Amino acid sequence: MNGPAIEIRDLRVSIGEKEILKGINLTIPEGTISALMGPSGSGKTTLLRVVNRLIDLIDGVKVSGIVKVFGKSIMDMDVYEVRRMSGMVFQIPNPFPHMSIYDNVAIGARVNGVAKSKRELDELVKWALERAMLWDEVKSRLRDPPWRLSGGQQQRLCLARALALKPKLLLLDEPTANIDPVNTLKIEEALRNLRKEEGMTIFMVTHMPQQAIRLADYTVMIYDGRVVEEGPTEEIAISPRHELTRKFLRGEV
Repeated sequence: MNGPAIEIRDLRVSIGEKEILKGINLTIPEGTISALMGPSGSGKTTLLRVVNRLIDLIDGVKVSGIVKVFGKSIMDMDVYEVRRMSGMVFQIPNPFPHMSIYDNVAIGARVNGVAKSKRELDELVKWALERAMLWDEVKSRLRDPPWRLSGGQQQRLCLARALALKPKLLLLDEPTANIDPVNTLKIEEALRNLRKEEGMTIFMVTHMPQQAIRLADYTVMIYDGRVVEEGPTEEIAISPRHELTRKFLRGEV
């Protein structure tokens, strides 16, 4: 059995006077795709931002509790090490508009020394674009700006950019919420392959229960800053224990 990729104990997050996360306890198994579900305003994005310490960038935030990634407390690690270990893809595609497709993927690897030579960098860019299922569509125009790509292609480019850092953990905040069905299916296939072929741990927020059922090994239901249910996705889909989970699966909350 795989060990934990993420361990969270009594995590509380407040921004100003508002408490967002209210004592989260959670364990995400290594080498799985885990889905984080819940209605808007439940704290899903905040939870992801804690894991890779993007929460540090918010003024007036207070964080308490224990968060470990692969056995290490994120507060005992250099923040840049935390973010190299855990790549993130956001809900809205955000490629760097002033850089080429190639440079969008290569930038993180260059800055962090992931590739030691031009040849290694070329191979890494190709690998990341292949894993994001984008290589065949862009290999002849790597020097084009990203705005020449469709929205769904731009999102897959952002996935490739995150993958180029060779993270052990991939965090995704509703990565298919704003793209078309064709690109949604490509991203889902890419995530399955990353788990199967690379052994990558993937923790993703989704607003679509059917996506969690298609993709996730493990599912967490969060409501009003608290975990109300977690477990193997098949169990939650077939026989959810909590009424809030049942309502969410039916589209009632």
